[in-house]
Amino acid sequence: MDSDTLAEQIKEHFKYDASEAPAPPLKQPFVIGVAGGTASGKTTVCDMIIAQLHDQRVVLVNQDSFYCPLSDEKLEKVVEVNFDHPDAFNTELLLACMDKLKNGQAVSIPNYDFKTHKNIEPGRKINASDVIILEGILVLHDPRVRDLMNMKIFVDTDSDVRLARRVQRDTVERGRDIHNVLDQYDKFVKPSFEEYILPSKKYADIIIPRGGDNDVAVDLIVQHIRTKLGQHDICKIYPNVFIILLTFQIRGMHTLIRDVKTTKHDFVFYADRLIRLVVEHGLGHLPFTEKQITTPTGSVYSGVVFCRRLCGVSIIRSGESMENALRACCKGIKIGKILIHGEGNDGRQLIYENLPDDIASRHVLLLDPVLASGNSAVKAISLLLSKGVAESNIIFLNLVAAPEGIHAVCKKFPTLKIVTSEIDMSLNKDLRVIPGMGEFGDRYFGTD
Repeated sequence: MDSDTLAEQIKEHFKYDASEAPAPPLKQPFVIGVAGGTASGKTTVCDMIIAQLHDQRVVLVNQDSFYCPLSDEKLEKVVEVNFDHPDAFNTELLLACMDKLKNGQAVSIPNYDFKTHKNIEPGRKINASDVIILEGILVLHDPRVRDLMNMKIFVDTDSDVRLARRVQRDTVERGRDIHNVLDQYDKFVKPSFEEYILPSKKYADIIIPRGGDNDVAVDLIVQHIRTKLGQHDICKIYPNVFIILLTFQIRGMHTLIRDVKTTKHDFVFYADRLIRLVVEHGLGHLPFTEKQITTPTGSVYSGVVFCRRLCGVSIIRSGESMENALRACCKGIKIGKILIHGEGNDGRQLIYENLPDDIASRHVLLLDPVLASGNSAVKAISLLLSKGVAESNIIFLNLVAAPEGIHAVCKKFPTLKIVTSEIDMSLNKDLRVIPGMGEFGDRYFGTD
């Protein structure tokens, strides 16, 4: 297919949303490429990964959807068409669709019919997601497609097993004659596998023998994906920044507290739930000692005991919204307060502080639901250090953090820990977190 025809097809495919301005994603999706010979079990492996990532947004993009539709002339000689050759696919359209998905835009994937070898309308709409799985025999062949991937997998299955599966699939699901299937395998499928597909195996990060029968390999892949999903790019720069695992529950609560239409009652309810999760996660970073106890059944249980020298410090007034969650988790905990002026001197003027007398000997949970520019946080942390608190004994808890605030705090205080539930995109010219959730204190205390 010539370049002008390809360009025209891509233009036609995207005409429905050509006027839309691209919306940059808050976080780049994790892209997985799954390649392998025909009927090697690629789809089974993908389904197993998706099933285990049930609490994440995952989409599957099949390379088969991007077969070039056959003209009437080619349809008359369809038995002469090599569907396992790189030229059989509209790779330019695949790249265009993947680019949109990576940039947070929904796309329409072609709906290719294997019986008519034509695209059927409507296409399949796919929304932007946390994980994109691109599956197909040749997804590791083209370097431009490989460059899109964060993880490259090759499913390696015995050739006799693959042939048996191919015969069953093409005769039962695609209504083809068994003699034509075997003839196509000898003429095109096997030679193309040896020339194009098998050589792409060397680009794989992970090779899965036996395909979907290899549960151990799939489990390890899913564990790695979960680890990567929990890592924002900024966490690679600052290992002292921790984000709680983003599940559908947490995303749903963020959706509610960020929505301008959410009532005060619902805002407080779901903000409190999120705050409790952040506090619990923060407590998990405290030092502990191992301890064995005896249960009521007389059994010995090997557990741990957390540090008891602990206090909270809230940055007035938004930080006070986090105090109840901390008290619910730590009975009788001491909580100090710091008030920093929000205007003059870039928000760094200390107005009031009331801290425990023995704070220098304690681990400190610093409370502020929104980390924006970091100016107030830097002032508060500097005050704690002046009181004798060790920098490494400070855990800064917030619901939402802007990259600018994280940079400001971590560059100045590299050994404290930041625990947050989500890192937003940036600050606007008014130093407000975007997309953010507005003035947290006003919405929580009902003074907006």
